[in-house]
Amino acid sequence: MKENKVSLLDLFGVFAKIGGLTVGGGLAMIAVIERELVQKRKWITDEELLDMIAVAESTPGVIAVNSATFVGFKLRGFLGALLATIGVIAPSFVVISLIALVFEWFLGFELVTWAFKGANAAVAILILNAGLKLLKKCEKSAYTYLMLALSVILGLLFIIFNVST
Repeated sequence: MKENKVSLLDLFGVFAKIGGLTVGGGLAMIAVIERELVQKRKWITDEELLDMIAVAESTPGVIAVNSATFVGFKLRGFLGALLATIGVIAPSFVVISLIALVFEWFLGFELVTWAFKGANAAVAILILNAGLKLLKKCEKSAYTYLMLALSVILGLLFIIFNVST
């Protein structure tokens, strides 16, 4: 793909869609990012997605913001990075700002409490699904399986001993 084929408006729009339609934060966004950027638009490859996630997780900041910045810069330079980053942040900023205005009133609804509990379950499934997809694409080695086992064991210990990750 040539760098200037992606319009800045498309770049902003795709990341606004990712930021606005994904519940559960950065890890839950991985599946949506993979579908939108690798499968549908072919803006990045599977290998670039894995590298992007590794770098985004190991650097300060939110994975969605780091990913948007990476893809935006890859496709359209500084302005692309800026607009993709604003696109992924803007929906959450608007929603949180609106909720903050009516927060106490909003939490009074039992349906809202149920919705948040349902969203938590859905997010766990989204994260598991994204992890399994990434595992299929990873190089299979003893190290990969060791890290997978260590992650599962630590995850279970965090749950059993109620330790915050």
